[in-house]
Amino acid sequence: MVLSKKSQPPSLTPAIISDAIPSPETFNDGLSLPKIIAFDLDYTLWPFWVDTHVTPPLKAKDNNTKSVDRWGESFTFYPDVPSILLSAKSTTPPLTLATASRTSAPDIAVSLLKQLHLPPASEVGASSKASSKRAYDIFDYIQIFPGDKKTHFARIQKQSGVPYDEMLFFDDERRNKNVESLGVVFWEVPSGVTRAEVDRGVREWRKRKGREGKET
Repeated sequence: MVLSKKSQPPSLTPAIISDAIPSPETFNDGLSLPKIIAFDLDYTLWPFWVDTHVTPPLKAKDNNTKSVDRWGESFTFYPDVPSILLSAKSTTPPLTLATASRTSAPDIAVSLLKQLHLPPASEVGASSKASSKRAYDIFDYIQIFPGDKKTHFARIQKQSGVPYDEMLFFDDERRNKNVESLGVVFWEVPSGVTRAEVDRGVREWRKRKGREGKET
């Protein structure tokens, strides 16, 4: 039997904040940004399916930069993700973040988000975790349950009051592009979220909204 590239999680090293991973250019170029940036989880923020690859119980390791399951398998974010999430909260004003996942194992997904921390760049390699932030706490809206992603966004819109066309969604599965019927701009990331993909997604959102220049 031939296995797909997603049949087994890759060998992982802890994702850390590094000066070598700058924030997305679009976060600091002075142009318009979506009012909400939303992310899928599996194969978007991290390179595995929580309902297939992860076996609880989970235990945080290495200053909460990774989580280890019952069988000793390690799980963490794609390398650029911690820097992207923290950078989003460093803009003026901070960006509003959401996650929209259709996993059938929401409890495991939430556990991972709570165990994986985002340490500031100045603390990489330090033993103290005093200033680290749980990934769970970086998100303003969390919708994790099986089903059509349009339902996830309907809940985000109801809770936030933000119009759909002010939302940008990153996801690895093309079928979830159906959220565009609501007005959400969808950007596909078949190999997961990177700084470059975030910039491409934001620029596409600006293009569709006619906001490619500075607002006066």
